[in-house]
Amino acid sequence: MTSRDILHMRRAIALAARGLGGTSPNPVVGCVVLDPSGEVAGEGFHAYAGGPHAEVAALREAGGRARGGTAYVTLEPCAHTGRTGPCATALLEAGVARVVVAVPDPNPVAAGGAEVLRRHGVRVDEGVLTAEAEEGNAAWLTFVRARRPYVTWKFAATMDGRSAASDGTSQWITSPEARADVHRLRAESDAVVAGIGTVLADDPRLTVRPPVRPAARPPAEPGAAADGPPRAAPVLRVVADPGARTPAGARVLDGEAPTLVAVAEDAAVPAHLSQVVRIPRVQGGIDLHALLAELHGRQIVSVLVEGGPTLAGAFLREGLVDRVVGYLAPALLGAGAAALGPAGVLTITEIHRLEFASVTPVGPDLRVVLRPKAPAHQSSLPASSLVTDPLVADPQVVQSPKES
Repeated sequence: MTSRDILHMRRAIALAARGLGGTSPNPVVGCVVLDPSGEVAGEGFHAYAGGPHAEVAALREAGGRARGGTAYVTLEPCAHTGRTGPCATALLEAGVARVVVAVPDPNPVAAGGAEVLRRHGVRVDEGVLTAEAEEGNAAWLTFVRARRPYVTWKFAATMDGRSAASDGTSQWITSPEARADVHRLRAESDAVVAGIGTVLADDPRLTVRPPVRPAARPPAEPGAAADGPPRAAPVLRVVADPGARTPAGARVLDGEAPTLVAVAEDAAVPAHLSQVVRIPRVQGGIDLHALLAELHGRQIVSVLVEGGPTLAGAFLREGLVDRVVGYLAPALLGAGAAALGPAGVLTITEIHRLEFASVTPVGPDLRVVLRPKAPAHQSSLPASSLVTDPLVADPQVVQSPKES
């Protein structure tokens, strides 16, 4: 691996990030093509499912300059024909002499492009900036490898971890800048999940505003567009509602975006709940593993868990949180609802250890991104993916910040 390889692969990774929120259920991929003299001839990224793959976009820009050159690709070029042709074939037809790959494709349907290229005399070097490229494609890689969606838990809180005051009020703990960033986070997800407690207490909309574009990103270069590609479909709203208690007038049923209500198998479902999926009941709640399996079957690659503390604790307890995004306001309450409910920790040795991925100012607030330091602890309590059905006597326990 040379310094030039690192430079161009890092650029390909940055290009891939521009597809976040637009490619599902496909991965995000970036590609940089050099001409034989080592000058950049073309760049591309996969912008939306069904559209040109990164290699094809970069080769189109490079034209004849690609012949005898090098292509840097964040994911192994595909070797199958789906809605588009094989990228390995496109590279061969363009006459590329060398292909540098960051991550081998774990999808058995599409894998094998590296071997196809080698059989036709193309030099293929793999493993350049693998960790960085995997980080940028973490959602899709989890979707393929673990056969479940990638789960992000988002919360907003004061510096002492409170998501609402003692009287239940929570608008607004964080700033308009932080709330706008939440909408960008939603736009990069395929589904937003909230518990019935949050729906009853806060009546959130859980939509992306503005509704069509994912995260606005800094321009990759002077003159480049700052907005990501338009989403192929609205973000799915999912309500974890074991007892089918979502009211007919709830804003999550307003038709602005599709909504799926996940109820227990034995729940009596009222007529106004038309889009319902039945999930096995576990100790009075619903099985979150089964819920994620259902969403995986619906081609949901990434899930944003937004509310509230009970639901977040259940996901964490079951080892189903891949990333935590917290918005911390420079404020203190001293009492009120905590951002996180019971998470299966009985003693300090069972603590959920996390690692900081980034700490970024957002307006007057801080956005902290963390990931589990090790596989999340599985509680010694009886196995459960509990999402409590009865509303707790103190409604503050189930309230979440009204980041709706």
